[in-house]
Amino acid sequence: MGSAYGVVFAALYDAAFARAERKGLHAMRKDLLSQCTGIVLEVGAGTGLNVGHYDRDLTRLVLTEPDPHMAAKLRAAVARSRMAAEVIEAPAESLPFPDASFDTVVSVLVLCTVPGPDAVIREVRRVLKPGGRFLFIEHVRSDSRRLAGWQDRLLGPWSLIACGCQCNRNTLETIQRGLRTEQVIRDRLIGLTPLLRPLIRGRARAA
Repeated sequence: MGSAYGVVFAALYDAAFARAERKGLHAMRKDLLSQCTGIVLEVGAGTGLNVGHYDRDLTRLVLTEPDPHMAAKLRAAVARSRMAAEVIEAPAESLPFPDASFDTVVSVLVLCTVPGPDAVIREVRRVLKPGGRFLFIEHVRSDSRRLAGWQDRLLGPWSLIACGCQCNRNTLETIQRGLRTEQVIRDRLIGLTPLLRPLIRGRARAA
């Protein structure tokens, strides 16, 4: 993203999500991240809204974020929390880790925005240990024909406003092309635009 826009987007991100956090997203994060075990990687960690939900007894916690402005906020969040977490600036499509490095990989509202979601899932599968778990919360294309139509029509302007977010992606299919889903809960993201309301959360495993 452009430098000036990136600074503004990073500065406003947490405030933009404040109502959604109060309306249930905070509780979803807490529930999801309570399932993390062992060596954990979060891709697209953003400004660090997940940081306070991680167990301090994890073996290792690595947070990746490709945007330098978001990564600066992420490092500040880690410092405030006093978590023993590593922050690495890297895209989720090209993770700088050996194969089978992690017990758990986390993605929260990431696959909507990355340029190559299938490439991300391939990387998740590569860095997970055999039997490792992928934990996710992602907004998705609506099952409602009416809302899906609005997601399609407003994709262009929404993407410009929201730093490339693709509100009409069928992200569950993307996950299932690379991993074996064990649990998928259909939920709603309240407190933001209805374009983002259809939500999935759950877990998948590497083969």
